[in-house]
Amino acid sequence: MLYSIKQMAEMSGVSTRTLRYYDEIHLLEPATVNEAGYRYYSTREVDRLQQILFYRELNFKLSEIQQILSSESQSIQSVLHSHYEALIEKRNHIDSLIRAVEQTIAYHKGEKEMSNEEKFAAFKKKRLEENENSFGEEIRQKYGEETVDEANKSWLGMSEEKYKEMQEVEGQLIERLKQFNQQKNQQKEDAKQIVMLHKKWLQYTWSTYSSEAHKGLADMYIADERFTQYYDEKAGVGAAQLLRDSILAYA
Repeated sequence: MLYSIKQMAEMSGVSTRTLRYYDEIHLLEPATVNEAGYRYYSTREVDRLQQILFYRELNFKLSEIQQILSSESQSIQSVLHSHYEALIEKRNHIDSLIRAVEQTIAYHKGEKEMSNEEKFAAFKKKRLEENENSFGEEIRQKYGEETVDEANKSWLGMSEEKYKEMQEVEGQLIERLKQFNQQKNQQKEDAKQIVMLHKKWLQYTWSTYSSEAHKGLADMYIADERFTQYYDEKAGVGAAQLLRDSILAYA
């Protein structure tokens, strides 16, 4: 069975304008186009649109979706399995937030006590999950499962006071790094202060510190573009390189 572009739009909730755009960028091309220029879609395109919407719901960029769906190694089973895992993770986070809201309501009604740590638990867990998804594999390969698990445990068990301190130190680090990046005549003492701030920031979650591990992490800031992007977006292009070079010199 073939569906017109209007029928496809009504069935999926996607506008005809969006369907035409997906055709233009070769993300979702119709099964056939008649002599009058009308687009028609088969069940195959319906399934592909469903996959696109899955990924859009998970905040993937269109270019990323196109790359995934164009990969011959991606079977429909593996695609759906990745959807499933991501949705389960999303649901778990929403459940954590719901529990936090329920506890907060009960706390303000005087029905239960709520520690400061509990007030921030869901948010810290979300950030930890984001870090694991972005950098977990690389960090675990470099430092080992035990070291990373210990750091995660420290993060989740951190008190409200320590959490705020850590955020403040990171803010100071980014500001100093930004200023350093903008200086024409960069001074050695400024670089040393940046390294000390970075070391202080790490020690909130590292159970033990070593200059070797510090320098190893700094190398990753350049080796992995995701780390580079994090610092370059916050402190200007070249900031990650400056941070890495400073750590290698003075850690």
